[in-house]
Amino acid sequence: MPRLSGAQAMIEMLVQAGIGHLFGNPGTTELPLADALANDSRIKFILGLHEIPVMSAADGFAMASGQVAVVNLHASCGLGNAMGMLYNAHREGTPLVVTAGQADRRLMFEEPILWSDLARVAQPWTKWSAEVSRVEDLPVALRRAMQIALAPPTGPVFLSIPMDVQSEVAELDLAPLAALDTRTRPATEAVARAAQVLAQAKRPGILAGSRLVERHAVSQLVKLAELLGAPVMTESGTSHGRLAFPSDHPLYGQAIPLWSPEVRDRLREFDVLFVAGMDLLRQYVYFEPSRAIPEHVRLVHLDENPWQIGKNYPAEVGLVGDLQAGIAELNAQLATTQTESQRADARRRGGEYAATHRAQREQLETEIAALVIQRPIAPKVLMASLARVLPRNVAVVEEAVTTTNMMFERLGALGLESAYFGHRGWALGWGLGCAIGVQLAWPQRPVLGIIGEGSTMFGVQALWTAARYNVPVTYVVCNNAQYRILKVGSWQMQLPAAAEQRFVGMDLVEPEVDIVAIARAMGVEAERIEHPDQLAARVRESLAAHDRPRLFDVPIDRNTPERMDYGQVS
Repeated sequence: MPRLSGAQAMIEMLVQAGIGHLFGNPGTTELPLADALANDSRIKFILGLHEIPVMSAADGFAMASGQVAVVNLHASCGLGNAMGMLYNAHREGTPLVVTAGQADRRLMFEEPILWSDLARVAQPWTKWSAEVSRVEDLPVALRRAMQIALAPPTGPVFLSIPMDVQSEVAELDLAPLAALDTRTRPATEAVARAAQVLAQAKRPGILAGSRLVERHAVSQLVKLAELLGAPVMTESGTSHGRLAFPSDHPLYGQAIPLWSPEVRDRLREFDVLFVAGMDLLRQYVYFEPSRAIPEHVRLVHLDENPWQIGKNYPAEVGLVGDLQAGIAELNAQLATTQTESQRADARRRGGEYAATHRAQREQLETEIAALVIQRPIAPKVLMASLARVLPRNVAVVEEAVTTTNMMFERLGALGLESAYFGHRGWALGWGLGCAIGVQLAWPQRPVLGIIGEGSTMFGVQALWTAARYNVPVTYVVCNNAQYRILKVGSWQMQLPAAAEQRFVGMDLVEPEVDIVAIARAMGVEAERIEHPDQLAARVRESLAAHDRPRLFDVPIDRNTPERMDYGQVS
């Protein structure tokens, strides 16, 4: 066995696992690792000026690559600064190994500066959290951490590594992480029952979640939708995440609404819903009636995590297993279960839904055309202008929920659903850094970040990282100088001051933030754009050049609607 320091062993094991980037912001308790990295070029250290962009960049890298990403934070303060982004990763199920330097073990009894029980702090939002107390245990801990992060249901793990453990030298077992095939099939009998329930449904629908994308199950879901003639509705904006169905498919039924009463109205027409790869449901604000799924709807629910099945709504048939394998077996069973009459009904339903969705898109395009002359730019016009110039292979990261309003999806602009990254945890500041991580994972593809000005200010230090490593993300900041989602929520809750247009702490004016100046100070080329055609032209040029980071600050309509417009099918 080789004789190495803990820090050297950590680098060796990461290299063995195929990890080429380490995201971090170092401090005193990470100096042994930083010193070891200075003598080893196999891992590129990606420096962030704050833990928000550090964590969110690692998050984006892991989601895009499908591999574990590794983060190194600084003791108690670094972990504390990163906790919001750790919450996002926890909600997304992102496979991250998060490490933090800890005080020297010889000082711990004194409760030294920057010391705390780091493992206990991180525990609620991780799959596993531990402190490594012996250098001999460090290789075992890293192997375990990577395997736990990657095993379904995937998610972040945390390791606290004391300074002296990083420096101590010992003979260490660096056996590599074993390949783990995590695909498990649902029970054959359950698949047969699910196929029977779905085949007999008169008005089946499908609710599709982010985990379908991450398990490469979307093509199988497309086949299932076509077999059933069923519309596919994706997750609400409260947990939208990845787009789990091609938005240009005739059976794409858009996202379900935000609030329970509207969800009930949207789902009332269905007698059976097939649910796959989503949390059913993660609501945002309490409204009556609180039960979003109508009582008459029967559920067939597939997920790799048994915790999700029947958690909030009882399932008539629960299927525990790999999403890709499970839907493939369900498709095969349906092909033999459906009668010719049921197939004919499915074709008829599919044609009706396709016509409805086409008419809805045409109506939306008419609405957008009527808003083109409005200044500041209407959010729908901004999104339509960008939709016109998106290259087929673009990756989109969005953290501007009241501007985007699922518009790319509603316009059918996203054919590559795997390349869409939306907010799931809702801890702000995520989007700027996430786009950096996605671009590092996919260096040959253009990346477009669509970020609200409020979210931008939570994670604005990410722009320095983009400039430092010349990460060629194109950013569009949708700037309405307010926390618009809070005003919408206030109106939805029928709060008395909101009804009189009086809000406290929700307007970003007097002074308005000069985002262009901030971006330039961070080293990123930036300009303000006030015309939709100019925006489309500049974004097209930037995505095509794909040579350096750029930011476009776009003033948009400062009025606030009383509800979120998701353009739902009535």
